[in-house]
Amino acid sequence: MRRKTRSFCFPSCRPPAGRRAALPAALLASALLLLSACGGGKDESLRVGAALYTQDDTFISAMAQDLEGLVREAESGTGEKITLFIADGKSSQSTQMDQVDRFLARGCDVLFVNLVDRTAAAVIADKAEAEGVPLVFFNRQPVAEDIQRWDRIYYVGADARESGELQGKLVLDAWRADREALDRSGDGVLQYVMLEGEPGHQDSLLRTEYSIKAVTDGGVEVEKLANETANWNRAQAAARTAQWLEEFGDGIEVIFSNNDDMALGAIDALASTPRDRWPLIVGVDATAPALEAVAAGQLYGTVHNDGRGQAQAMMDLALALWTGEDPAQAVDLKEGHYVWLPYRPVTLENLDEFLED
Repeated sequence: MRRKTRSFCFPSCRPPAGRRAALPAALLASALLLLSACGGGKDESLRVGAALYTQDDTFISAMAQDLEGLVREAESGTGEKITLFIADGKSSQSTQMDQVDRFLARGCDVLFVNLVDRTAAAVIADKAEAEGVPLVFFNRQPVAEDIQRWDRIYYVGADARESGELQGKLVLDAWRADREALDRSGDGVLQYVMLEGEPGHQDSLLRTEYSIKAVTDGGVEVEKLANETANWNRAQAAARTAQWLEEFGDGIEVIFSNNDDMALGAIDALASTPRDRWPLIVGVDATAPALEAVAAGQLYGTVHNDGRGQAQAMMDLALALWTGEDPAQAVDLKEGHYVWLPYRPVTLENLDEFLED
C-alpha cells in the first residue's frame, strides 16, 4: 500500500460538525473500518492526535520525530493508513485544551497527551472518556487518581526518582574515582548548584531530591550554594549559571541539572567566560546535543531517557486499542495503566553505544 502517513501542526483545517459513533471492538478488529470524521464515509485510517507541551523542548521534539518515524513503520507493517496529527501547546494549557477538543471533534481514535499542566489531566480524561477515545499521557505523569478515572487511560514514561538516583551516582563515582580533582577547596565537602525544571513538576522535584540523596547516601558531605528554576530551558539556565559564576566563581564544584537542555545552558555560560577549570556538570535525557557535549568533555555525564522506547510503547498501545486487542498483550502494562521504560547512565566510557543508537 502506498504510504499516506501525514503529520500536521494543528489546527490545519476546519473541524467537522459532528463525530463518528463508537463501533464495537470486535468490528474494529475484524474489519478495521472507521467512519471518517471529516469526510463522512468509510476510512481505513487510524487517526492519532498527539498534544505536546512544547516542541521547543529538545527531548519532546525528538520524541515527536520518533513518533512520525514509527507511524511510517507501523503503516508499512500493517498495510493500513495511519494519520498522525501533532499539536504544539507552546507551554499554554488553554491552548493545549483547545487542541484536544479539536482532536476529538476531528474523529481521532487515540490521544497522546504530554501535559502542559499536570493538574489539567482530569479535565482531559473526562473529555476523552465522554467521547470513548483512549487516552495515553506521556512524559509528564498525572497523579494516580486521574489515571484511574477510566480503564482506557494510560501513562507511558520513566521513573523520575530513578533518573535522580542515577545522576547522583554519576557524581558519587566521580568523587570516589578522583576526589582531589573534584574537591577543589580541599574541605571534604562537595559544593554544588542545582538547575531545576518547572516549579512543582514531579520530575524536577524527584530528580532534585534523589540526585543529592544518592551522593549523601554514599557518605559524601554536600553544601548547596544555590538552586534556581530554569524551566527546562537552555537560555534561562545559561543566565542563572552566569549569575552563579559571578557570585561563587571557582567555588562551584558540581552543577546538577534536571535535564540536558539546562545543562547545555550551563555549558554556554562557562564557555562565554573562559576559565582554566570547569565544574563537573551532569544532566538527564541523553539528547543528541548532550551526547556531543559528553564526547567533547564538557558534560561529564547524563542519564538516558528512552524517548524512542516510549514512542514505540505509545504506538503499540494505539494499534492494540484501535484493533480491539488486549493492551497488556502489546506492552508491558503495570497496574493496568502504566508502561515504564528504564533509565541508563551515560558517560564517556559507554558513550559509543548511545551514539550508535
